[in-house]
Amino acid sequence: MNRLSSIRQQFTPSRINVYFSILCFFSPPVLGSVVSFVFNGGGLWSVLLIAAKRRRFNVDRAALALTIAIYAYCASNVLASLVNHAIVRDARHLIPLVTFLLFPISYSTWSISQKTTLVRIIVLASMAACLGALLLAVYQQYRLGMRAEGGAGNAIVFAEVLCLAVVICVASVLSGMERYRIALVCAALAGTIAIIYSGTRIVWLSLLIAGIAVLLINQQRLRGRNAVHVLLLLAAIAVTIAVFGFHTIAGRVAFLHSDWDALAAHGDHTTALGLRVALWDIGLKAFREMPLFGHGVGATRLLIKHGFQDQFGIDEGFNHFHNGFLTALVQAGILGAVTLAAIFVVAARNAALVLRDSADPIERFGATMIVAVVITYLTAGMTGILLGHDILDSVFMIFLVSGTYLACGRQAALEGQAVPSAEGLAPPPAARWPVRARQ
Repeated sequence: MNRLSSIRQQFTPSRINVYFSILCFFSPPVLGSVVSFVFNGGGLWSVLLIAAKRRRFNVDRAALALTIAIYAYCASNVLASLVNHAIVRDARHLIPLVTFLLFPISYSTWSISQKTTLVRIIVLASMAACLGALLLAVYQQYRLGMRAEGGAGNAIVFAEVLCLAVVICVASVLSGMERYRIALVCAALAGTIAIIYSGTRIVWLSLLIAGIAVLLINQQRLRGRNAVHVLLLLAAIAVTIAVFGFHTIAGRVAFLHSDWDALAAHGDHTTALGLRVALWDIGLKAFREMPLFGHGVGATRLLIKHGFQDQFGIDEGFNHFHNGFLTALVQAGILGAVTLAAIFVVAARNAALVLRDSADPIERFGATMIVAVVITYLTAGMTGILLGHDILDSVFMIFLVSGTYLACGRQAALEGQAVPSAEGLAPPPAARWPVRARQ
């Protein structure tokens, strides 16, 4: 009986949220598609809990605005298939939209967590993810002789989700919310090395831009001793890149230069750069054919295959156009691209309002998470996948859900319980987070 009681204590709603959050933030670069099973499985289970009235549906104003934008994007994709009389053909391609439809459900369940507990889980799980990713990257780089792709099975996806983990570690150090600063700095450096080993040039740019954004968000803290610490961190990053990444960076830059010469001088579209340029040309032509509603999500692969054969005499196949917005334009037309852009605009606006009005470090941390995911996805999505990959879709929702809740959400109570008082939400003494009210 005591053992049964102990098991029940380990699987209370709050405890389950802790385990769920750990997996969501640790698994993307290390365990790959496990994050998709965890997030989607958790969302579907939450649907049952809400239907059984064991959870309350909780959507704040900021989350409601995001929900409207996300649902509009999903509707635009369904509408494109309906207009093209291809709803049956596209059915299996529309199933991944469930990940986006789960946004308000997952938000309702995640918002029963104490914010201080959730922040600590996010930081520590991201730190562990950076360290685990480095171990995988080193093994793949030196033992298998391949570009590092971690557990994601794709170097670009691996680098993109790892970039977010690195930014979380850096944001935690700069905000002063976590006392394990040395460990976090080491984790950020480890994640940076793994991203370099992935050879994903566009994510190197994403990491740079996101890092600058985090510095700007925390600029008020960059004075005196903190400024010295930041300079030392930047110096450590520079040395790390020089020591571990020079060979990889030089090789990737040389490949880019070679691809550019082949394309400009000989019109060679068989290189990595040439294929992207060809994809953009095919995509723009397909968009002009069906500008308003697009061709439907299931037509992309066939359009690309025929485009390569007809326009370039190449037998190649892709399932996206290596540009997120171009893919949206082809699949769902102008309506699809506008609704996709609306998700990022609404998310960025939510974050900007919090960063302008709030001095609460937890709220600012949540806003920083949103800024990081918007910058990373938009930058990497210009030459790769924006949305439409199971890992990227799940991580995008995870950051939007948790970031929005931390930045501007209210904690929800379990059915039959009251929301904990402010005293009950006080952070642990070790964390030393100076929570202040909004100004």
